[in-house]
Amino acid sequence: MEVAFTGDSVIDGGDGGGVSKSLAVIACTAMAILYVAILYAPTLILRLPPPDSFQSHLIRRFICAAISSVASLIACSLILPIQWGKSHLSGVYGIRLDHIWQAVVFPLTLTSLMYAGTFILKLLLLLDSGQEDGGNGRSLSLDSIKNVVHEFIESVSSMASDISAWRNFFVAPLTEELVFRACMIPLLLCGGFNTYTVVFLCPISFSLAHLNHLLEYAQRSGSWLKALTIVGFQVGYTVIFGSYASFLFVRTG
Repeated sequence: MEVAFTGDSVIDGGDGGGVSKSLAVIACTAMAILYVAILYAPTLILRLPPPDSFQSHLIRRFICAAISSVASLIACSLILPIQWGKSHLSGVYGIRLDHIWQAVVFPLTLTSLMYAGTFILKLLLLLDSGQEDGGNGRSLSLDSIKNVVHEFIESVSSMASDISAWRNFFVAPLTEELVFRACMIPLLLCGGFNTYTVVFLCPISFSLAHLNHLLEYAQRSGSWLKALTIVGFQVGYTVIFGSYASFLFVRTG
């Protein structure tokens, strides 16, 4: 059986799929466990002192996430029966130059629709502000537009220097997509799972990886009920969004 993504196949499954279902599941489970467990390795295994600041805490976690992502990429390349002569290794992970614009434009456009309501609301508020200025005898001048642009640039600059923004908008999405989509989906497809099973199986690992926050939220809030509510919402949301992201990867990667 040959497992093919959109475009030319770079994985040759052979007659038996190349990878057994049990091996694919074990590999995906190990990647998910490694992604979470390595975050606690510096203090529990390496016996390093606790970080002295929130920034150093996140930087340490960035390094751990990068190590687990690279390890998953290497393990995936060793397990999958890759036809090295047909395409580059990046093609296995959904990065191929033959349709790079489809893989970028379509997912970004569809995902941006999820936040279209927020953008429209901001635009309406801006228009209302302009109408109020007009009612007060002031026009929406070029200076006011420049002020809006200046505030936007300042907000982007402040985010660039915010370590939490780097975690939320860069490190976490990149490493999660590499491990839970780019590595796991090819393994499961090559293991013989059908597309619909993969689309709903990967998000389960993705969502369960967020259970490690349960103890943190419980200690922070002092209430297990509140912690369970927050983590339960995260698990439910990540299952839904993970299914959507997995579907996009299968169709465009």
